[in-house]
Amino acid sequence: MTRVFARMALSGYRWVGTAVYPLVWSYLALRAARGKEDRARRQERYGFPSAARPQGPLVWFHAASVGETVSVVPLIKEIHRRGIAVVLTSGTTTSARVVTERLGDIAIHQYVPLDFKPSVSRFLDYWEPDLAIIAESEIWPMTIMELGKRHIPQILVNGRLSDRSFARWKKRPNLADAIFENLALVIAQSEADAERFSTLGALPVMVSGNLKVDTDAPPVDTAVLRQYRQQIEGRKTWAAISTFEGEEAAAGSVHLALKERNALLTIIVPRHPERCEAIEAMLVGKGLTVARRTRNDPVTAETDVLLGDTVGEMGLYLRLTDVAFVGRSLFGEGGQNPIEPAMLGCAILSGGNVQNFRETYQALAKNGSAKIVRDPEMLAKGVHYLLTNDEVRRKMIEAGQEAVHEMRGALSATIRGLEPYINPLTVKARLLPRDDV
Repeated sequence: MTRVFARMALSGYRWVGTAVYPLVWSYLALRAARGKEDRARRQERYGFPSAARPQGPLVWFHAASVGETVSVVPLIKEIHRRGIAVVLTSGTTTSARVVTERLGDIAIHQYVPLDFKPSVSRFLDYWEPDLAIIAESEIWPMTIMELGKRHIPQILVNGRLSDRSFARWKKRPNLADAIFENLALVIAQSEADAERFSTLGALPVMVSGNLKVDTDAPPVDTAVLRQYRQQIEGRKTWAAISTFEGEEAAAGSVHLALKERNALLTIIVPRHPERCEAIEAMLVGKGLTVARRTRNDPVTAETDVLLGDTVGEMGLYLRLTDVAFVGRSLFGEGGQNPIEPAMLGCAILSGGNVQNFRETYQALAKNGSAKIVRDPEMLAKGVHYLLTNDEVRRKMIEAGQEAVHEMRGALSATIRGLEPYINPLTVKARLLPRDDV
């Protein structure tokens, strides 16, 4: 049913504004929200607020999940520094925790209203944002249309369009025009993304680079890090992170192939921790001994795999190794972002399916800081080579950190693009009574 509704919504056969349109998108929004929300705050999904609106100008940020939330943290801090209030919406409980941890009281968090008219209208009536900033490729048509009707400027930052998304929108040019013409500005990650948005009717479009490169490295609890390092006791380690189905089995096979030659610990961090029961059963079925982070299992000399089944602790897992395979690239499609492992000093391995992060991988591969593997056998050879060649590994790590440094600058470019929209709000904020700022 979900696929049927999705095809209906994007078919172009029904025009925006017809009776079927809000029904379709509200159904898809409800499906997307299932299992990812805080039941105690469910009313927020229908546009009912759970916090007071501050006086003065307010910017509404929307970031779909953890990665997008992290990417806009520096931008939110800059806008807050100018005295402008921020309400930040996201769609998952995990991203809500990230907001609390990284922003504190700098931003008001709400769960994003479902993309149908009553919820969106209720949200906008209450918060009355002066500006809406959407992160990455999160396109909710009803929300965009409602913002357009109210003449609230809406800007897409860190924008990107995958090959698949671009192809789908391009087949429906009338629908694309109706949606993208409402955007006051698109700030795209790359020239290729900018060209795609322009083709779909967005105007104006500028390029900033990837905001995720300008974020801080993921944090870590130093006491927990110290504890695990003591337990590992100098064993060689490698990590398979952001893995999708099939890649955990590949990581287990790599461990079995290499454990006789190395005192080895494999760290596996699935993209979706709710799969970890099945993953553990599969690894145990291969004869591997598994320690799970959520159980606080100790890593002993007999432990083969540390299963990172928590969310928000990537900073811990990556600091326990300096070789990382980035998933959704060997079995899966599109890849995952390799910036964090590069930041934290890991030599990077990846499968070839990295279309969603093509420019980032090109920048890393240009100076040899990321290597592509074709299959699990090649992955095993790559892991072994890096673990046994200290100088090669060190050069890859240094090259990756240099590449990250060279890619920085997206934050300042994004702020320059936003200046015409946030400068008037800064002036308005400064005119408020001192206690209300």
